[in-house]
This record gives sequence, structure tokens and C-alpha cells, in this order.
Amino acid sequence: MNLLDRVKKILISPKSEWDVIKNEKYSVSELFTKYAIILAAIPAVAAILGFSLTGVSTGFGNYTLPFGISLKYAVLTYVLSLAGAYLVAFIMDTLSPNFGAVKNMEDSFKVVVFSYTASWVGGIFLIIPSLSFLTALSGIYSLALLYMGMQKIKPAKQDKAVAYFVVTLVAAIIIEILVSAVVTSLVIGGNIQLNTAF
Repeated sequence: MNLLDRVKKILISPKSEWDVIKNEKYSVSELFTKYAIILAAIPAVAAILGFSLTGVSTGFGNYTLPFGISLKYAVLTYVLSLAGAYLVAFIMDTLSPNFGAVKNMEDSFKVVVFSYTASWVGGIFLIIPSLSFLTALSGIYSLALLYMGMQKIKPAKQDKAVAYFVVTLVAAIIIEILVSAVVTSLVIGGNIQLNTAF
């Protein structure tokens, strides 16, 4: 798998790229080492640069965070976003028989990892924290990619496909809220709210 080619194609022509992905075989560890850990680093590095150098605007002014706080935020967000991706895939896979989909953790993780591409790449906007809303918009695109990927790789029974997606979506949102809450409370003590990548 060519990483840059995959990123470009999943973002620009996702429907045809999901057809290609469907026929590819990856282990969970391959998806972690050859794709997820690389792309998940984008918002982490961007956060360090943005919060320490560019600064954060709170409405009461613009200020930079100490490098140590930015680094803790980035490392925690990075680790928890990877763990969160795995957990979403695990939930998707565990629930798949209830919706008539085939239980296969490699396929579930494949759907989640490649759908998270938009969020991870969109994390580049954290370099300029005032543009972090674009990171949130890229997260919405990731949800669209998740829907397309589930349809191609983890198809449920026709009458249960929407419910399967909604349950997975709710799990992803809850996990993201928990990641954000944990990072905020551990790193900044709950005094400043910062957005995670997805």
C-alpha cells in the first residue's frame, strides 16, 4: 500500500477506493504500523506547533501554551485516538452479527482506519488553532467515509444497515467525547477546552 496514494484516493474518490480496499487483506498490526500511527501523528504534531507557537484564542486574547502542556496534550491525544479507533472497530465487529454483517476484526479495523483518514489529515489545521473548526469539518467527512466503508466492507442486512451505522456512529462520538474529556482534564485541568481531531 502506498500511503500517500491511499490518502489522496480515499479523500478524493472514496467510492472507487473502497472497492479497491475491499479486496485488500491487512492484519490489524499492519494497519496500525503502516497507516494509523503515521497519520494519527499529523494532528499531534500540528497541536504542538499550534498551541506552543501560533497560540490559542479564547475570545479574551491570544496566548501560547507552554511547550510541556502542548506536548502532553499531543501525546495523550495521539495515543488515545489510536486506542479509540481500535475500540470503535471492536464495537463495530462485536455488534456485526446483530445486524447481519460478517464478524471480522481485520475488516472492521480496515473500515475505521481508512475512514479516519480525513480527521487525521484535517488535524493539520491545528497548526493555526483559530482554524481548528476545519478539523471538525474533516471529522464530519470521516463519518461519511465510515458510512461508505461499512456499506462496502461490512455490509449489513438491507433493513438493518442504517441502524448498524448509527450504532457505530454513536460509539465513535462517545469515544471521541471521552478522549477529549480525559485529555482536557489530565493535561489542562479542565480550565481550557481544546478540540481533538475527531
